[in-house]
Amino acid sequence: MARSDKSALPGGTAMLVLALLKEREMYGYQIIEELEKRSNQVFRLQEGTLYPLLHSLERDKLVTARDQETPSGRRRRYYRITAAGLRALEEKKEEWQVYSRAVTAILAGA
Repeated sequence: MARSDKSALPGGTAMLVLALLKEREMYGYQIIEELEKRSNQVFRLQEGTLYPLLHSLERDKLVTARDQETPSGRRRRYYRITAAGLRALEEKKEEWQVYSRAVTAILAGA
C-alpha cells in the first residue's frame, strides 16, 4: 500500500490521538503503537511529531498529563482527555465527516 498524505486530513492527527485518549489514559509510546496497530501501519507517528502535538493539546487544555514511575524506576508521562478535549474531538469528527463526504462525492464522479 502506498504511503498516504496525512496532511490532507484536517486536524487529523490530533483527532486520532484524542480518539485514542477518549478510550483510556496512555503514554506517548503507547499512542504511537496503538495508532500503528489500528491503522494497519498507515499511521506511523514519530516521537518528534507526537510529543509536540501532545504538548500543544496540553497547552490548549484538551488533555492533561501526569508522571508516574514504573517498577524499573523510569518515569512515564500519561495523557488523559479533558472535557474540552471531548468537545474538540466531536467537532473534529464532524469536520472529518464533511471532508470525507466531499471527497467521496468527487471520487464518485471520477
